[in-house]
Amino acid sequence: MLTKLHIKNFAIIDELELDFQKGLNIITGETGAGKSILLNALNLVLGERADASVIADVSKKCIIEAHFLSPSSSIIQEVFSEHELDLDDEVIIRREVGSNGKSRAFVNDSPVNISVLKSIGSILVDMHQQYDTQDLQSSVFQLEILDAIADNKTKVEAYRKEYELFKLSQHRFEELKRRLMEAEKEHDYLSFQFEELSSCDWKSNEIENLDAELRLLQHAEQIKEQLSVVYAALGGSENPIVQQIKSLLNKLKSQESFHPALPSLCERMNASLVELKDISDELEQIETKISHDSERISIVEDRLSKGFALMKKHGVKTTDELIHLQHEIEKKLEEFSGLDQSISELENKMNHHFAAADKIADELSSKRKSVIPDLIKEVHTLLSAMEMPNARIKIEILEADLQPTGKDRTDFLFDGNLSGKFESIGKVASGGERSRLMLSIQSLVAKKLHLPTLIFDEIDTGISGEAARQVGLIMKNMSSAHQLIVITHQPQIAAKADCHYFMLKQKKAERIVAGVKVLGHDERVHAIAQMISGSKPSAASLKSASEMIAP
Repeated sequence: MLTKLHIKNFAIIDELELDFQKGLNIITGETGAGKSILLNALNLVLGERADASVIADVSKKCIIEAHFLSPSSSIIQEVFSEHELDLDDEVIIRREVGSNGKSRAFVNDSPVNISVLKSIGSILVDMHQQYDTQDLQSSVFQLEILDAIADNKTKVEAYRKEYELFKLSQHRFEELKRRLMEAEKEHDYLSFQFEELSSCDWKSNEIENLDAELRLLQHAEQIKEQLSVVYAALGGSENPIVQQIKSLLNKLKSQESFHPALPSLCERMNASLVELKDISDELEQIETKISHDSERISIVEDRLSKGFALMKKHGVKTTDELIHLQHEIEKKLEEFSGLDQSISELENKMNHHFAAADKIADELSSKRKSVIPDLIKEVHTLLSAMEMPNARIKIEILEADLQPTGKDRTDFLFDGNLSGKFESIGKVASGGERSRLMLSIQSLVAKKLHLPTLIFDEIDTGISGEAARQVGLIMKNMSSAHQLIVITHQPQIAAKADCHYFMLKQKKAERIVAGVKVLGHDERVHAIAQMISGSKPSAASLKSASEMIAP
């Protein structure tokens, strides 16, 4: 239930605060006094788009704050828990709008984004405005009416879950089919590439190693010749360098006791002798193993030719990059080979969710159709009470493809004069007829819903007299289970108020600003008399107003 609405610096409102009551809260006042601005402000605090143009004084922020008693609903608890918000006995929603149009929102002093604000607002308030009667022509809205009357909430949620899973698996199924078509186009080419690479059976760094081996094989005779010369000089000739150094070392050693620097020089010379001897031995071994092998050169050249050709073809520079490419192609081929199985599995999954959604859709259709006779009967009774005794509605349900709302396509048809010719509401019903029809349906739906606050903004347009009195009685009846906040120009409806607010215009510093006043009994009589006969009510209108207010 909305208990308080505080508005500051919004449109023609400088600052005002309204304390709302249980039951039927009526707001009246002259045109332009700011009645609908109140609801615009409430819309803003419930998540509507912010606009800097609503700010009266751009040097200050616009602040709107609404206080609600927390409804005893598991839904509100789930929303608060999901967004890690504290749920107290009171829910306080605040919206601040700066002169740049940027806004901030808070729930119980915790900052929230607009989507959270809308989620919470939709649980706390159900708002109906004059243009909402256009919703009667919407199949989605019509189905929502039938579902509310049929208590289909749980079944609708179950259907939406299965339908979403069906659409998701359908999307993936179509995507895999598209990929399979693409795969079939490139499968042969990839298979050829993989066969070309895998048949070579490349090893890590193989091409680089073969390139080095080829250079060695091609220069084998030259290398062998030079190694022989070096080896002969070091240790393989009649007077090799190694032997000469050894003789020199012996001469040096014979003198090392006579000079302190000679022992270290002997050690260094001996180390060099050992190193040269090792070099000589290794050169001999290398020279022995090197040979010119024409057959091996041919094999290596052929292998390198394949390797370099593949590297050039695929734009890579190393053997390891070729091997990596081979593995990547192999992965793609494996994916392609598994696509058929994946498509089959997804098709089964898609068909499963379709069957489940289709079954629930049939159940929804059955329940929707089952409530239509009683709904029509009750609407006719209410319309008759509102001075439309000859009005009739007809509800048609036709089967359609599965969609987010099920497999039903609805049409609410209307006949205002027992002509037997039913046509779509938008074509033949006047504004007043649509308003009364909407109120009739909403009063029946409200019995099934647990929204604590219902707001009606001039949906009584186009009615008067006994019809307006009956609308007032219907709203009064609805207010026993829901808090109603109603903006009206009809005295018959205003007379049913539990609390009556009067919007007035005031002059302040060369500006017209809106104010609000809670009317006492005598003030109510006077205000309703003015609604009956004008700004200067007659004695008759005062008496009539007093009789309207009397229980």
